Order: sequence, then structure tokens, then C-alpha cells
Amino acid sequence: MEEKSTGELIQELMSESEIDAYLTENQPFFADQSVSELLQALYEKKSLSKAALARKAGTSEVYLHQVFSGRRKPSRDRLLCLCIGLGATLEETQRLLQQASYAQLYPRSRRDAIISHGLLHGTELNAINDMLFAQGEGTLF
Repeated sequence: MEEKSTGELIQELMSESEIDAYLTENQPFFADQSVSELLQALYEKKSLSKAALARKAGTSEVYLHQVFSGRRKPSRDRLLCLCIGLGATLEETQRLLQQASYAQLYPRSRRDAIISHGLLHGTELNAINDMLFAQGEGTLF
């Protein structure tokens, strides 16, 4: 079964008169992974220890363990820190933000543009925070 784009799903939703039919037909395409599951899948693709990830994300190993186990939900900024620490792509980060019900990074926002640029260029968290501070924007931690 071929993956449907968000645009295709929206078009089907707009043209479908019965929500039940839409839900049944598109069940395989609904996002069903939790934030912790998505983070775990991303982490498993990296050759990085949890201790190194905690350092790169500016967080403690205890907090990291709680997030990965699903016992804590990170704030938007903490989730961004984890994405930066993991070396996530902009697309992976946007998916995690969306799954966590947070606003995706928006290029018309100065702060989000700085963060997006850092993600696109593999910039470390401290350097992103320095740029945010230099531009008068709130840092990630």
C-alpha cells in the first residue's frame, strides 16, 4: 500500500460526506506512534549513547530516561533540544512536534527560523542558543 500525502488525505476528507468511511479507508495512514516511540526510533538510527545524547541535548540522563519511557512529555523547547541533540533532520523534528501536538517550526518566526537553520546545518545546541540570545530571542533552555 502506497503512503498518502497529507494533501491527499485532506482532499479525501473534504470530498467524503461520511467521516466513518474516511476513517475506515484511511486507518493505515493515521499517525499512531507516541512521541517516546518516535524518539526511540530516531535514537536507534544514531550511534550515540544516552549519556552523550543527554549532554548534547542539555538535559539530565534521568529526564531523558523518563521521556524515552513515556513517563514525561517534554515541552516544545525540550523536544527541540532532544531533536538537536539527536541530529534530527528538519522533517523528523517537524513530525515529532506535530505528534506531540506542538506548533511546527514556522519560518516566518525569527526564533523558529534560527532553530530551523541550526537543524538544517547540524549546528550544536549551544551555538543555536548563542544565536538566539544574540538576536534577542528566547533560548531553548
